[in-house]
Amino acid sequence: MTIQSATASEVVQKATLAKLASPQLSLLTTDQKNRALLLIADALVAEAQSIIEANATDLREGRQNGTNESLLDRIALNEQRIDGIAQGLREVVELEDPVGHVLEEFTRPNGLHIRKIRVPIGVIGIIYEARPNVTVDAAGLCLKTGNAVVLRGGSAALHSNKRIVEIMHEALSRSDVPPNAVQLILDPNRSSVDEMLKLNGLLDVLIPRGGASLIQNVVKNATVPVIETGAGICHTYVDETAQYDMALNIALNAKVQRPSVCNSMETLLIHESFAQKHLASIAEQFANQNVELRGSASALQLVSSMKSAADEDWDTEYNDYILNVRVVQGIDEALEHIRLHGTKHSECIVTENLEHASRFLNEVDAAAVYHNASTRFTDGFEFGFGAEIGISTQKLHARGPMGLPELTSSKYRIQGSGQIRG
Repeated sequence: MTIQSATASEVVQKATLAKLASPQLSLLTTDQKNRALLLIADALVAEAQSIIEANATDLREGRQNGTNESLLDRIALNEQRIDGIAQGLREVVELEDPVGHVLEEFTRPNGLHIRKIRVPIGVIGIIYEARPNVTVDAAGLCLKTGNAVVLRGGSAALHSNKRIVEIMHEALSRSDVPPNAVQLILDPNRSSVDEMLKLNGLLDVLIPRGGASLIQNVVKNATVPVIETGAGICHTYVDETAQYDMALNIALNAKVQRPSVCNSMETLLIHESFAQKHLASIAEQFANQNVELRGSASALQLVSSMKSAADEDWDTEYNDYILNVRVVQGIDEALEHIRLHGTKHSECIVTENLEHASRFLNEVDAAAVYHNASTRFTDGFEFGFGAEIGISTQKLHARGPMGLPELTSSKYRIQGSGQIRG
């Protein structure tokens, strides 16, 4: 393959550079890849102030453009968050490298020895919004698995992402990993996304991370294969037998610990008998956290200060301090509501009834289903993956938080002794 001409678009030029770097990257040892990741982690910490300065530009421009505070929180970086991003890379270093892992091995009656192993996918395109930590998480996981990556972040974090990738390139120049294995698209126009969707032959797979409109645009219009990550309309169902303190703590954590992320709760379902006793106090606790409550008719009868929930509210991913509340007659109604309005991301039941817990875990169709724990744990870091490339809500190849194994494909290696087919 030759480099595209200077008249080629930025997207084509950078994807070509990544494609050219891919073969060299795929042959590196685990130690070589790990050393590169550690160099990046150290460089990010050392250059934290320059990242924060670039991030301040993004935040300033965001406020000038009327960006809401929830989105600004997703963009914001400080020393603590940068340390956390670097620590995520160091944890990826400690994880087992899946490349080369033997998945199957057998010998046929004719003597052919067949081995199925994990191999890098090749060049991964990632289209995402807002959070600049995704730039590092995605690049780190791709490099660990021997994949080159083409990143296209949102314009709201452009200055932060540009500075982060500059630092990564400098660190990679001191390693065996070719710096061109990490590419960042700087063109903020929608056309650059549309172009990536059609880069068959340069990109091997696309992974979108962001809101429903971004994801659906990629899924519906891409000719490059897509691993679909999903919007998070997540529910917590508080059953009749739930312990009050546990239910309150889980619900509050699922909503307010970080409402701007996809695993935060958007709808609280409460059994009618539990609601009769406790909904008023639960509503008060949410009000103390500045959460706007939008209730069903039965919820409004118990807490008249709520706003009335509109039909479209049950299908809205707020990523904000807004929460839907619905009182249900029992687990069957809760399961039906989740079936109709869930996005197959993360769902939770709080109950002491093991039969109900078992039904919920078995019957809810979602990537992550919880019993007595917050949906906020649907996260690669919390699952012990070091970081994640995204949370897949599809059912092919990868589902749930995608760590290292999900960024590999497979190859059959067949060894013979002169066999021919008759």
